[in-house]
Amino acid sequence: MSGHSQFALLKQRRFLPFFIVQSLGAFNDNVYRQAIIALLFFLGTPIEERSLYTNLAPAIFILPYFLFSALAGQIAEKLEKSRLIVITTTMEIAIMSLAALGFLTESMPVLLVALFCTGMQSTLFGPVKYSVLPSILKPEELTGGNGLVEMGTSLSILTGMIAGGLIFALSGSHGPIVAATAVIVLAVAGNLTARMIPKVDAGAPDLKIHWNPLPESLAVLRMAKKQKAVRNAILGVSWFWFVGTMMTSQLPTYAEVNLGGGSLLYIFALALFSLGTGTGSLLCEKLSGRTVEIGLVPLGAFGMTAFMLDLYFARVGEAATAGLSIWQFVQAPGSARIIIDLIGIGLFTGFFVVPLFALIQSRTAKSEMSRVFAALNIQNSGFIVLAAGLGLLTQRVLDWTIPQLFLALAIANAVVSIYIFTIVPEFLMRFLSWVMVRALYRLRPHGIEANVPDEGAALIVCNHVSYMDALILSATLPRPVRFVMYYKIFNIPVMRWIFRTAKAIPIAGAREDPALMQAAFDEVDKALAEGELVCIFPEGALTRDGQVGAFKSGVEKILERRPVPVVPMALRGMWSSMWSRRDTRLGRMRVPRRFRAHVEVVASAPIAGEVATAPMLETQVRQLRGDQA
Repeated sequence: MSGHSQFALLKQRRFLPFFIVQSLGAFNDNVYRQAIIALLFFLGTPIEERSLYTNLAPAIFILPYFLFSALAGQIAEKLEKSRLIVITTTMEIAIMSLAALGFLTESMPVLLVALFCTGMQSTLFGPVKYSVLPSILKPEELTGGNGLVEMGTSLSILTGMIAGGLIFALSGSHGPIVAATAVIVLAVAGNLTARMIPKVDAGAPDLKIHWNPLPESLAVLRMAKKQKAVRNAILGVSWFWFVGTMMTSQLPTYAEVNLGGGSLLYIFALALFSLGTGTGSLLCEKLSGRTVEIGLVPLGAFGMTAFMLDLYFARVGEAATAGLSIWQFVQAPGSARIIIDLIGIGLFTGFFVVPLFALIQSRTAKSEMSRVFAALNIQNSGFIVLAAGLGLLTQRVLDWTIPQLFLALAIANAVVSIYIFTIVPEFLMRFLSWVMVRALYRLRPHGIEANVPDEGAALIVCNHVSYMDALILSATLPRPVRFVMYYKIFNIPVMRWIFRTAKAIPIAGAREDPALMQAAFDEVDKALAEGELVCIFPEGALTRDGQVGAFKSGVEKILERRPVPVVPMALRGMWSSMWSRRDTRLGRMRVPRRFRAHVEVVASAPIAGEVATAPMLETQVRQLRGDQA
């Protein structure tokens, strides 16, 4: 697993055609939208009329998201997904043919009608874009797959804007013909590629479609709120779009007024932000260890705030000179700091949003996923409109400068992030555990992907070496897991908040607290009945000599009530940890013997719950651990 690369997905038919289709779609959308603006300059449209069109165009494009997202979510749920992707890309050919007519006749009304239709096609494609990933990727591939999709989207938007803006500059009088040809060729390429996507079953083929948009929009929004973590992940994604819209919409004026450049410097600033976002998206898999690591979300939020604050202080006022080329700007004093800030904002934006998409996908039922993403699109479009409106309000009415707007955005980002992490402490809990585990250890998992079930209930049994065992395992397993742990460990100060937030199940011995023991068994049975992963340490206590102790009968009691598959696992290398009982209590208060020590987590094939016994599982775990205490 350690040698896996998310780029291997780009060699597989289950992912590559889909990745190309969504990248081509984002590229073509932005070629078309920028070519419309370029046509206005080509026609010599007066600045007042040009300003009207440039402000009207985004509103026309976003309107279908409000009107049709609920319907799109239902259709994406009911139809086989690869077929729907072919339908939407066929629609794109027809729409771009209308757009081509608009370019050839130089008719803005025709181009705006086609733009509305493009928004409608994007609305239909949106729910299937993200709901298809859990069907074609394994749980441990979700973070990497989403990272590739976000990277592809960021770069496609950037290159599409550049290409669309340059069409008329490079083609001159042939611009309308070139623009018309480009959008049709790209649409045809996307449709041909879509036909290579393997079949992906519908989420809810028997779903009855309701056509009234208002009640269905409210229905999908309610559906998205059923799980608190998913609801607030959606809020986080929408906030990402708010920040991204606010940042990118201000970059043209910021490049001219505060950086002293023109349109090329704006493209350069946008490229820095986009490359940062793409890089952050790709790094998520490496940092998360191929799990859905929502601990990266607070890291992303804090990083975004820090770099936006520094961007404000890097250039508070207007540029001293004007008309700078990109190279002249790069050489100017203080420019390196601005460049680093723009990349940093994008980088941590990637850390922020990719785990949120993966969380929504991993914790939403496949029969509801398309509709949940439809709700996400409705909310996203509202945040985008809000960002555009606040951008105009702060500049036209409040007379804020762009750096002041960045400062306000940094403060707002901190407030929204704290709000999300307060109402869903799981995000912050995962961040703290992620920092602790990654700072102290280098994890080497073996057999996790092959042997831990992708879905459904399973019981994990593991040797118990240190107070960090639960955090080590949670950082390794690709799914959320409920840990059963001795109540005295559960009640350790500071760690208790982490364990309680992670829904760990405290247990005591029959002689210590029989009521707590019975409550623990009932909670384990309930979790397994709901299809969750549950992990127990059958030794009942931390090892005192580094060896695997005898497994107690509690595991058999669990399996008698609910005979689910049992996955034996073993920890190697934790006995020398400062968190084990190798030292006295005083000895455990010093720094670790081996900073960033290698720790191995090994899993073997599941054993049927009907035949598993405590001695059998103990033997399996002993064999897995071997001599590596």
